Amino acid sequence: MRTKRTAVLAAVAALALGLTACGGDDAGEDTGNGGSDKSFAAGSTMERLNEAQAIKIGTKFDQPGFGLKGLSGEPEGFDVEIAKIIAKELGIPEDKIEWVETPSKVREDKIADGSVDMIVATYTIKDERKERVSFAGPYYEAGQNIMVKKDDTSITGPESFQDGSKKICSVTGSTPIEEIKKYLKDIPSQLVPFDTYDKCRDALQSGQVDAVTTDNVILLGYIADDEDAFKLAGENFTKEPYGIGVKKDDAEFRDFINDILEEAFTDGSWQTAWDDTAGTFGAELGTPPTIVRY
Repeated sequence: MRTKRTAVLAAVAALALGLTACGGDDAGEDTGNGGSDKSFAAGSTMERLNEAQAIKIGTKFDQPGFGLKGLSGEPEGFDVEIAKIIAKELGIPEDKIEWVETPSKVREDKIADGSVDMIVATYTIKDERKERVSFAGPYYEAGQNIMVKKDDTSITGPESFQDGSKKICSVTGSTPIEEIKKYLKDIPSQLVPFDTYDKCRDALQSGQVDAVTTDNVILLGYIADDEDAFKLAGENFTKEPYGIGVKKDDAEFRDFINDILEEAFTDGSWQTAWDDTAGTFGAELGTPPTIVRY
C-alpha cells in the first residue's frame, strides 16, 4: 500500500516538474516589464520610453475628478486614467509611471526642459501654447464657468463682474484667468490670482473673494465635495478643448497618442475612465471630440 502511494506521489512530482519547465518558457516570453511585445520606430520617443520602462507624466494634484492627489499618495482622476491608457500602449506598467505635479503656469516649461515626457493636466489647446509645445487630442471639451457660495444670488455669470464691485479668483498661467479679464472693470483690484485652485476655493470659503472661475468640470468636483457650500453661477461661457502636451514638433509621438485616443473613443476605455472619475460628479462626457492632426 505504501509502495503504491509512493509511486503515485512520484508521478505527481514528475508532472509538476514538467509543467514548471513548460511554464518557464512562457515566463521567459513575459519578462514582467510590460514592453516585451512592443515594437517602435528606431530613435522615436516611443522606443526610448519603452526601452527605459519608465515615463514621467505631468498632471495636476489639486483638481477633483481630473488630477487630485488622494490618500494613496498618487494622483487620481480622468486625466490620470487617460495617461495610464497611453502608458499601457507604450508597454509601461502603472508602477513605472512617475507623476510630476504641473500647475498651469509651469506646463510649457516642464515639457521644454525635459522634466516630463508628456502632460495630461486639463491643458487647453491654444495657438500661443503651440509656439513652445505640441498637442495631441483633444480628448475632452470643457467649458469655463463660475463657482460661488451656495447662498449667493448676486452673481449669475461673467457679466456680474462688469461693475467692478466683486472679486474673482483663478490660477496664474491658466486659460480661465485670461478669459475672465474680458469681463472685469478693474483687473488689479478684482482679479485675485493663485498658483492652485485649492487656494482659490479656500479664498472663496473665507470671503476673500466672491467667486472662483475655471472649467466647469473642475468646479463640479469642488461642489461635489461640499454641496452645501458652493454652486455654479450660470452657464458655461467658453469651450476648452483639453489636449496632451508633448515636446514641440515631436510629430511621431503626437500621432501615436492621437491613434490611441481614437481607439479609446471606440473601445469603451475612454467612457470607463470618465465613469470612474469625473463622471461621478454628475457631469456628462458627451460625444468624443474630433482629433486635430497637424
